[in-house]
Amino acid sequence: MNNDKTDAHANFATLGLAAPFLAAIADAGYTVPTPIQQQAIPLVLAGRDLLAAAQTGTGKTAAFTLPALQLLSARAAHPHKAGRPRALVLTPTRELAAQVAESVHTYGHHTPLVPVVVFGGVNINPQIAAFKKRVDILVATPGRLLDHVRQRTVDLSGVEILVLDEADRMLDMGFIHDIRKILALLPKVRQNLLFSATFSDDIRTLAAGLLHDPAQVEVAPRNTAAELVEQSVYLIGQKQKRELLAWLIQERQWFQALVFTRTKHGANKLAEYLARHGIEAVAIHGNKSQSARTRALTSFKDGSLPVLVATDIAARGLDIEQLPQVVNFELPNVPEDYVHRIGRTGRAGAAGHAISLVDPEEIKLLAAIERLIRRKIARAEAQGFVPSAADPSPAPAVTHPPTSKRGDGRRREQAGRSGRGRPARKNAPR
Repeated sequence: MNNDKTDAHANFATLGLAAPFLAAIADAGYTVPTPIQQQAIPLVLAGRDLLAAAQTGTGKTAAFTLPALQLLSARAAHPHKAGRPRALVLTPTRELAAQVAESVHTYGHHTPLVPVVVFGGVNINPQIAAFKKRVDILVATPGRLLDHVRQRTVDLSGVEILVLDEADRMLDMGFIHDIRKILALLPKVRQNLLFSATFSDDIRTLAAGLLHDPAQVEVAPRNTAAELVEQSVYLIGQKQKRELLAWLIQERQWFQALVFTRTKHGANKLAEYLARHGIEAVAIHGNKSQSARTRALTSFKDGSLPVLVATDIAARGLDIEQLPQVVNFELPNVPEDYVHRIGRTGRAGAAGHAISLVDPEEIKLLAAIERLIRRKIARAEAQGFVPSAADPSPAPAVTHPPTSKRGDGRRREQAGRSGRGRPARKNAPR
C-alpha cells in the first residue's frame, strides 16, 4: 500500500496526463498535485482497480476525474447509442454529484466527451431528455439512477469505468442494496475505483467483492482528523449554547461558518434563532427542496451568507475552498462523523478552526471522539461571554487552559488573502 509517498517536486505533467488535461488544469489555475492525485492518477491511467482512502478536501475528485477522462479520450468509443455511458460515478448526495459533474466539465472541456448528472429532488424529465443523446460519463446518486433504470432511459451495459465516491457514506446511508442492483447491470469486465474516507471493515468487504487485484493508496491515517485543523471545546450548558454561538459569531466576526446540528428540526430552530439576533443564517437538510439547498450553498460559497446550519447528510461532500470555521453545535452520535465534519476546514494547506459546544450530556460523546483521534481536544473559555440567564445544569469545571485567540478565527487573521478570506490562486484541484 502507498501511504503518503509523494514527490515534493511533482507537477501534473509528471503524472502522465495528456496535453488537453494539462491545459484544463492550467485554465483552472492549479499548479501542484495533492498527495492523493500524485498516487492515484498514474495507477488509474495504468488501468488498475483502486482502493483509495482520502477524505473530502484532499483533491480526490480530480484524482479519479482526470485519469478517467483521459482513458475515455484515448480509447475508441463503442458504437453510439443514446443513454449508454462509458463511465459511471456514484455519489451519496445530490450536492456531491453536482460538484463531481462540475469537475468533469472543468477538466474535460478541451475534449468532446459529454457528461450528464442525475440526482433526485428535481424534475426527472430534463434528465430523460439528456439520456436521449450521447452520454460519455454519468454522475449519479443511486436512487435516481435506479429510477432511470426502471424507466429504461439509461443503458449501463457499456460502462468501462466505475467510480464509487465516498463509499463509506453510501453504506452509512443504506445504499448498499441499491449499489448491488446497479453492479448487477454493469459489464463484468471494467475498471473499478473505490474512494472512502476510511478503510472500515464494511468497506473492505465491499471492496473484496468489487475490485480485482486493486492498488491501494491512503493519504491520511485511519480516522485521523486533519492536522491543519485547530480544534477546541467550549463546555457549556445546553440552554446557553445558542447564546454562546451567537456571541462567538459576532464577537469574533466570523464571516463564513458551517454549523452542524444532529437533527433537521434543530437546524431550523438554530437558524431561526440566529436570524432573530441579527445573524444571517440558513438551514439545509433533507427536507429542504433541492432548489433551496442549491441557493443556500451558492450564497454560502460566494460569501454572501455568513452562516450555514446543516445536518451531516446535507453537508456531506460540501466543498468550499478556505472555509475558516466549522462549529459542532451538537456532537455527532458516531465519532467518525466528527472527523468528516471538521474535514470541511483546513484544506489545501490552509489552516482551519473547529469548535465544539459540549453540554454535560455530551461528555461521553466527546470522550469517544478523543479516543478515536487519539488526542485530547483543548478546552476553551469564552472570556467576556455573559449568558442572559443561568442554566440549571451547569457545565463541568474547566480544568484545561483555554486555547489561544489564534483558534477563534478572527477576521484579522485572514489578512493578506483576497476576496473575503480566500487565496488569490489555488494550488491543487479538487
